[in-house]
Amino acid sequence: MKIHHSQSVGALCRRMCSALFLLAMASLAQAQVAIESVTGALQSGVEVIRVDLNQALTAVPAGFSIQSPARIALDFPNVISAMGRSNVEVNQGNLKSVSVVQAGERTRVVLNLKQFTTYKMQLQGKSLLVLLDPLAGAAPAPVTQVFAENQSRDTLPLRDLDFRRGDEGAGRVIVGLPNNQVGVDIRQQGQTLVVEFMKTTLPEGLRRRLDVADFGTPVKTVTTFQIGDRVRMVIEPQGQWAHSAYQSDEQFVVEIKPVKVDASKLSQGPGYSGQKLSLNFQSIEVRSLLQVIADFTNFNVITSDSVSGTVTLRLQDVPWDQALDIILQAKGLGMRKTGNVLWIAPKDEINTKEKLDLESAAALQGLEPLRTQPFQLNYTKATDVATQLTAASGSGGAAGGARLLSSRGSVISEARTNQLFVTDIPSKLEQVQQLIAKLDIPARQVLIEARIVEASDTFGKSLGVKLGGSDLRAQQGGDGGYSIGSGHRAAFGTNYGNVVATSGAGGAVDLTNAFVNLPAVGQGGYSPATFALSIFSSAANRFLNLELSALEADGKGKVVSSPRVVTADQIKALIEQGTELPYQVASSSGATSIAFRKANLKLEVTPQITPEGNIILALDVTKDTVGQATAAGFAINTKHIQTQVLVENGGTVVIGGIFEMTETDSETKVPVLGDLPGVGNLFKSRARIANKQEMLVFITPKVVADRSAR
Repeated sequence: MKIHHSQSVGALCRRMCSALFLLAMASLAQAQVAIESVTGALQSGVEVIRVDLNQALTAVPAGFSIQSPARIALDFPNVISAMGRSNVEVNQGNLKSVSVVQAGERTRVVLNLKQFTTYKMQLQGKSLLVLLDPLAGAAPAPVTQVFAENQSRDTLPLRDLDFRRGDEGAGRVIVGLPNNQVGVDIRQQGQTLVVEFMKTTLPEGLRRRLDVADFGTPVKTVTTFQIGDRVRMVIEPQGQWAHSAYQSDEQFVVEIKPVKVDASKLSQGPGYSGQKLSLNFQSIEVRSLLQVIADFTNFNVITSDSVSGTVTLRLQDVPWDQALDIILQAKGLGMRKTGNVLWIAPKDEINTKEKLDLESAAALQGLEPLRTQPFQLNYTKATDVATQLTAASGSGGAAGGARLLSSRGSVISEARTNQLFVTDIPSKLEQVQQLIAKLDIPARQVLIEARIVEASDTFGKSLGVKLGGSDLRAQQGGDGGYSIGSGHRAAFGTNYGNVVATSGAGGAVDLTNAFVNLPAVGQGGYSPATFALSIFSSAANRFLNLELSALEADGKGKVVSSPRVVTADQIKALIEQGTELPYQVASSSGATSIAFRKANLKLEVTPQITPEGNIILALDVTKDTVGQATAAGFAINTKHIQTQVLVENGGTVVIGGIFEMTETDSETKVPVLGDLPGVGNLFKSRARIANKQEMLVFITPKVVADRSAR
């Protein structure tokens, strides 16, 4: 009985544990919705993709479609994948395969189609049904004669064409389709994006070229035109960009987003931009993992037989190209891409094959027949180009590695006709032709105009006086100090000596007999004006003589020098004008010779046109003039400016200036007497000088447009 009781208790415990486990699993299942399976079937001529879940959804998930490659993507929020694999091969009807990718608590189901088509979704219990619409033209037309008679019924006009700026500077081209059955082909050709709408026509009102560069997006122009029974749209972006396309009912949108680059980084890295995916595998074979990525990216993958091994990885929401790069680095593999085909093999195997290919190509070059090709040069000297082609063919093996021609190649330049005759293999001749096409171009011309302005403003003012007297009674026969007549007279003259001589005194007159002799000084090379007054008695015995001298000079001057010169881009130009002054030079033996020194106006400039159209000028401007004479010859007054500036085309810049200002105030007077108010002016001499000199140099460069540019 005890044993039976213990067995019953054990069984009861096991049943309770099982019940608790089932309750826990049920509660977990209720807490998390999971996708259990994805299947495809054909029901009544309609393709149906069935997504089975462990719980019913409250609403259909959000989805979008892609034209090229043809895909339908459905996003399930708060849903996980319980399928155990991320790719399901179907290959039935229009459905090739199904990819299930989980990122966090969101799962994306991607339907990889053979051809683009529209779809509908509906909920059925715990399942989601995706119904693919039949392809246009899949079913045969009931009456083929009607189609033959009126083929225009199969082509419908586009309804609208618009461009808008999206978030973060993206450009969105929005096309209104006639219905949701229009086939669209989108592809990238070089730096342009080409979109073709099948079986459509373009109304006259939409046949235009949209210039949308002012919207601040990567898109510059959108050109739409008719080609046969389709409409072609050419989108021309600029810079670094990435595009995506989707269709919602009867509206097709192409979005071009700019690829942001962090300018603060010296190296931007590989720049992964692929569609994000999540991978979680335990000990999966590398070949199988590469197949999963190939199915997700729709790339053709060729894997070498030497690729083997397993890998364990867990990647969440990582761009597929970054995930592929991580896998290749982890297993020491390399990749080469040709179009939409990826060749994956060990790095040593790839390097060995490429080395053999290069060695084979080099060996073939030694056996390939030579050919002589003439090249006519228009703007560049043939001898200069020939020197560049053979410059590295001299001494040393390192220099020979930079030689453009092959080891058997040669070049002959003919200066009279300005031609080159190059003998080499055809591939090298093609490279020479491309080089000559870039070198033999007309050099752009630059007109440089300089204005050197020298302005002077001088002002001078001076005032002086002579004051004296004399007693000539002794010379007139009388007694000194006593009067010999009555009455007084006055005499006027131009200066002190003249007024004394004309007063009738006679005899010898001492012109320096003045107890105040402070005349005005000359200004500007001129003597001051004078006025004299003599007051004397009627007998001309006693004199009081006064002379006033004054001068005021005011002068303004301006000298403008304007040298101009035209030169080619990055070619130094020199223009000068002036005088050469002779001077004697003595040698060590005592012999003398004549040498010359220039006093010139000189403009020396080297222009460089930048890619954006501005001009960099390396300037050397000299303005020399003949100065004062010395015992050794004439001095030279020099003004010199040497600088480098950046100027916009047609703009003017002041590259330098010299300003001089001299002010002088002087006063000479007799002590004490010169300080007397009013009368003190008879005992002083004053002078004031103010001189201003200024020089400015203006530079104006202009790019001379040639006829071809105009």
